[in-house]
Amino acid sequence: MSDLGADLPAAAAALSAEDRAGLVNALKDKLQLLAGQHVDILETLSPPVRQRVEVLRDIQSQHDELEAKFLEERAQLEAKYQKLYEPLYTKRYEIVNGVVEVEGVTNEAAVEEESGASEGKGVPNFWLTAMKTNEILTDEITERDEGALKYLKDIKWCRIDNPKGFKLEFCFDSNPYFKNSVLTKTYHMIDEDDPILEKAIGTEIEWHPGKCLTQKVEELQNLMEHDYDIGSTIRDKIIPHASGSRAQPGKDQPTERPPECKQQ
Repeated sequence: MSDLGADLPAAAAALSAEDRAGLVNALKDKLQLLAGQHVDILETLSPPVRQRVEVLRDIQSQHDELEAKFLEERAQLEAKYQKLYEPLYTKRYEIVNGVVEVEGVTNEAAVEEESGASEGKGVPNFWLTAMKTNEILTDEITERDEGALKYLKDIKWCRIDNPKGFKLEFCFDSNPYFKNSVLTKTYHMIDEDDPILEKAIGTEIEWHPGKCLTQKVEELQNLMEHDYDIGSTIRDKIIPHASGSRAQPGKDQPTERPPECKQQ
């Protein structure tokens, strides 16, 4: 990753969870104050203009009711199709990680193994390649990340309701860097549809002796706490479209860098 810490305002990066909660409450209070000022402004209008504005407000209320129904139906539709996607994601996982072989490859693989030309099972560096072809994520991946990230097997996401938000899960094979098999990054939203990020929480990584990359991970955590684009890009672009964004894989290609995740 690039020097992520330099991209953040020093004060924001240093805020504790309590400080961030206080900042969020202060913003809410400010919005309420502005709403009160809006009422005061209406009182300064002439009666005819005020009456027109009141009608416009009624129209806006009708729009808001329709929008609420839209958002409710959209959430139901997303949930429906998320269930339909799951079997496809399972098949993708099995092929990428060599759990199953695709039709027509078995005989060719046997010939390659005899000649010593085989790359092994699955698709090497699948997730890294998918992330590196995304314009938002590609600059965040450097050679420094490749050692641990080549063990990444899958990326998943799920919606959470209390509080509103979503969770990313990064699934790893056994590796010499950390003990966790799954690292998570959970995004709590103030307004999921705008969206406004309240905070992001990552799994504590259990490092193997001498393998701690703490400084790098903290930089990534800070970035993702203040940059919603990273998490939403992984959720909306990488996970559903990883197979369509791949370049030709190579055995020596690096693998991708996740935020942090937790045991399933």
